[in-house]
Amino acid sequence: MAAYGLNAEFMQLWSAAGEKHPAVQSGMVELTVFDGRYDALVQQDQFETMITQGYDAIVFAPMDVEAGATAVQLAVDAGIPVVGSNARVNSDQLTSYVGSDDVEAGYLEAKAVLDKMNCEGDVVIIEGPIGQSGEIQRGEGNEKALAECPDVKILERQTANWSRAEAQSLMENWLTSHGNDIRGVIAQNDEMALGAIEAIRAASMDVNNFAIAGVDGVTDALNAVKEGSMDSILQDGEAQALGAIDVAIKAVRPDYEPMSDIWEQYPDMPWNGGADSEYNVPWTPVTAENVDALLATRQ
Repeated sequence: MAAYGLNAEFMQLWSAAGEKHPAVQSGMVELTVFDGRYDALVQQDQFETMITQGYDAIVFAPMDVEAGATAVQLAVDAGIPVVGSNARVNSDQLTSYVGSDDVEAGYLEAKAVLDKMNCEGDVVIIEGPIGQSGEIQRGEGNEKALAECPDVKILERQTANWSRAEAQSLMENWLTSHGNDIRGVIAQNDEMALGAIEAIRAASMDVNNFAIAGVDGVTDALNAVKEGSMDSILQDGEAQALGAIDVAIKAVRPDYEPMSDIWEQYPDMPWNGGADSEYNVPWTPVTAENVDALLATRQ
């Protein structure tokens, strides 16, 4: 499994799910997780290592939608199937893709913010790493929601690279520049939404005066939803990882039948063998009604 980076909780959950796959636990599959360290060139070097060491299949969460295509081509040229997961790459060489629709996530999170604002006031947008599919597609979804509220103005938009610390620094600067003019914070992941919340509190401002939303459903965000300080859209990274491994095994062993239970968990996403298919794991808006059950899964 080639993760774009393992510093934050979401990719940690994604990779940990891979380690728990029944085929891995039973010893049928030997799994190695590579940390791409948020660098497309590092990921390409890791692909060259995988090719040299003779890996049978690769599950790929790319850092960059364009640069990742080179790594995919290297593997495919060496006869190694590549299954995309979580983040997209601009390549037609993938065996399959198992992820979620990031345009929908961007729309849902922005709509949550705008609904709380009653389509009145101004917002800031904290973007993911420029050039990664999540930033591109969630941005499209953000714009779709904002088009429904033409009176809302975007005061600032800038990347914080999925980082809580970078988002806190950005938000501190924006609060200095714009003060109480900021009504909403659309953060393209939860880590950055949480960084914005920390900046607001550090400025001795009331978080409840802001509409804030992120994407992923990481543990701290679930707790923040529970306390009422933000909204979040849960991304099921575990299902993405487990499903991608099933597809990768099938690409190597055509007689393989899936061992993970995500296909029963999401009946609208039926297993059909993987090749030339795309599986989109549904999003789950985090609510007061489901947050405790979601938190219980993190124990």
